[in-house]
Amino acid sequence: MCWSATADLWAGTAIASAGAVCVGRTRRRRDVPLAALPLLLGAHQLVEAQVWHNGGGTGPATVAWAVIALPLLAVWVPVAVLCAAPSRARPRLMAPLVSGVLTAAVLAYSLATRSVRADIRGHTVGYAIGLDHGRPLIAGYLLATVGALLLAGDRWLVGLGALVGVGAVICSALWRTEFVSTWCALAAVCSVVLLGWSGRRPARHPAGVGI
Repeated sequence: MCWSATADLWAGTAIASAGAVCVGRTRRRRDVPLAALPLLLGAHQLVEAQVWHNGGGTGPATVAWAVIALPLLAVWVPVAVLCAAPSRARPRLMAPLVSGVLTAAVLAYSLATRSVRADIRGHTVGYAIGLDHGRPLIAGYLLATVGALLLAGDRWLVGLGALVGVGAVICSALWRTEFVSTWCALAAVCSVVLLGWSGRRPARHPAGVGI
């Protein structure tokens, strides 16, 4: 996710700190899962710092990285968005939620029955899992994560969804060239957006009005 162990360590610490601030300034309990997303992303960076330190391989850090990146985020994001979204947006958020649950189930099964290996490739880390039906899984994952944000009915979250979608394309292209990994930079930018979002959330909704 980042271009070196040191970069992952610093990025993870900064992103997790932003997440702690997001949670601390959240005034509604149902906003907490989404406000806590940077905490999860920061932890993910710190786990990968350990993967770098281990020189890749198939150890616990590699498995933990895959569990967070694949099944956990596929469920966390749509559930968190559903909790935080205004009531008028919740019916359309069921599709990303179902997609996330199904995708996470397949990914979790794959991780439970196959080994995960990390390989250091210059300034990137490649993870080999050997998933079957890769394209449908990617589509389901994107619907669950990016799709949930785009359908959230909140301008901050819709903007975040657009940012994640465009950023993922750019980061993926750079990562595939094995030139440099910039996922940590995208995670940091997304955390800043969520920091702004959490500071503007009301303590409660006015009666009968979705915000």
